Amino acid sequence: MEILSVGIDIGTTTTQLVASRLVIENKASAFTVPRIHIVSKEIIYRSKVYFTPFLNEVDIDGDGVYRILQAEYEAAGLTPDSVATGAVIITGEAARKQNAEMILMRLSSLAGQFVVSTAGPDLESIIAGKGSGACGYSKEHKCTAVNADIGGGTTNIAVYENGETVSCTCIDIGGRQVRVEQGKITYISPSAKRIAEDMQMDLKLGQAADPGKLSRLTDRMAELIFLQMFAPEADPLLEVVKTKSAGAITVPGRDAAVFLSGGVAACVFGNQEEDFPFGDIGVLLGRSIRKNHWFAESKIEHSAEMIRATVVGAGVHLVSISGSTITYSPDLLPLKNVPVLKLTDEEVARWRSGDDGYIADRLRWFSQATDDPVLALGWNGWKSPTFKEIKEMAERVRNVYDTPDLRKLPIILIIEEDMAKSLGQSIRILLPERKLICIDSIGIREGDYVDLGSPIMNGVAIPVVVKTLVMG
Repeated sequence: MEILSVGIDIGTTTTQLVASRLVIENKASAFTVPRIHIVSKEIIYRSKVYFTPFLNEVDIDGDGVYRILQAEYEAAGLTPDSVATGAVIITGEAARKQNAEMILMRLSSLAGQFVVSTAGPDLESIIAGKGSGACGYSKEHKCTAVNADIGGGTTNIAVYENGETVSCTCIDIGGRQVRVEQGKITYISPSAKRIAEDMQMDLKLGQAADPGKLSRLTDRMAELIFLQMFAPEADPLLEVVKTKSAGAITVPGRDAAVFLSGGVAACVFGNQEEDFPFGDIGVLLGRSIRKNHWFAESKIEHSAEMIRATVVGAGVHLVSISGSTITYSPDLLPLKNVPVLKLTDEEVARWRSGDDGYIADRLRWFSQATDDPVLALGWNGWKSPTFKEIKEMAERVRNVYDTPDLRKLPIILIIEEDMAKSLGQSIRILLPERKLICIDSIGIREGDYVDLGSPIMNGVAIPVVVKTLVMG
């Protein structure tokens, strides 16, 4: 089966779209349980790279973005009905604009069966690293790889070990941190101002844009980017410029493969003679990174994508497929932005021992905290459960969800190990009228959100996107 996936990235500097074809195949033999996998991913359309339109310093031009994407849909021959899944990502400083969430709603009519409208520094770091090739490289070479996606407003960093995300973080350093028009400085971000103050540099609006002076600033920014990757404790200024809600990085070894992506990365490897061709310090920052001693001493690898890394990661690498041994109520799907309460192994053991009240209280608190009528409960599960263990777990689920305040919730269970179909069927026997989704083969973490698409492959699997943050 082939499905179309679209990725849209609305960034601090640029807006882009890619469309890809995902081929999904049942890898099992005719007489065994289906095993559904994505067997190939092919980008079939890349949009132009547009400057993101803004109405002012605090508002994205929603109508302008819509017109851009509508024109690209037409150019690509796409319609909302033809798109099965994908992601709309507002990234960098654009994610912090006061109307960012409204823009996502404005684009929903283009989304088709999209199950994603997301932003946030952790998610952006992860998908940029997938789009650049860092994640795949670490898996193929069984090594550590780190990706720095250097955009207009932020630098998103993700560390991968053998194809798995180890950690990610984000700092407010990018090519649009200082903007230039007609030879004068017209914008200085709070982060750039703090860096300049730390350097005792006099940087003010209206000043002449002196390439020599601004190169001193970008030299310091370049140093901070490499320190954030390899020695974050070495400079207290990194805590000052760290993006709000960004995670902490697990420092990779100096032999880690280093990938650079984002618009500034294109300037690192390009040969731009002008100092301010894009009306910002992006070219200067690219030059500063290139001449920094960390660059020469690091194992720099060729990125598969640079300026398009995030949008390719969103449209091609973000979607996964549930296991095929699942149970669900079709009329519940698709679902967007479902918050997940992930239980620890210790909490699951406590639950299995009979403490239903503890789990019910956790769910009740989580429901009130998220103020969401739909939420998911997740845990790791266990390998090769017996029928008795499945039956007992179904009773545990029934006892929790059949309590006051939880009876109106649909039962949505996400388990990593392969046990969802038998567990879901056992729950359905106990609660035959209850709306139910029970899926497996999906790894989640505390604080994640999930989007569940419409069933595929004759209903035996569901496209799933796991999101680290909904809004930055």
